[in-house]
Amino acid sequence: MRYLIPESAVEFSEEIKKSRFITYLQATSGIEQAKAFWQQLKQQHPNARHHCWAAVAGRPNDSQQLGFSDDGEPSGTAGKPMLNVLLGSGIGEISAVVVRYYGGIQLGTGGLVRAYGNGVQQALKLLNTLEKIERQAFALRCDYEQIKLVQQLVKQYQVEIIEQQFAQRIELRLAIDEEQFAEFSQALYNRSGGSLTLTAN
Repeated sequence: MRYLIPESAVEFSEEIKKSRFITYLQATSGIEQAKAFWQQLKQQHPNARHHCWAAVAGRPNDSQQLGFSDDGEPSGTAGKPMLNVLLGSGIGEISAVVVRYYGGIQLGTGGLVRAYGNGVQQALKLLNTLEKIERQAFALRCDYEQIKLVQQLVKQYQVEIIEQQFAQRIELRLAIDEEQFAEFSQALYNRSGGSLTLTAN
């Protein structure tokens, strides 16, 4: 599984009808980290009226790692529009917090939805991302004369060698992208005449 994650934190600020909206985006892995980021910004802006947040804190398609809060704004006007923008971006392990300093003019529900959603959209334009590759660990044993072949295939399929032990045979722990697993496994088997097979670790 491959998906994009934030490379570094970004901030976007705008004023709408005298209210100041400051949007923060940051990489967060898991809902607990997302909540800690939200708490940190509440402490950083103790005088703000609202601290609304939304998070896609795991894989972009993992509904168990989603969260949001309107933090006192009318229901559905802040956290949900923010979450929808994050989901639309396809980025994972990301949290958004919008801090609002109230300026005395009501924006109405439509105005709030636009303000919170747009803040996240604008902040996303400033965001640099990295590709995250989720890999699974497998064990492989090979003879010394096979190590060159293994190293060639590891390089070709972007497999990561986590650990290697040199005993009577060479024992390797490999981290493999699940999208590459079938091809890599087949290539190992074919090129070694059926003597090299992976075992789940």
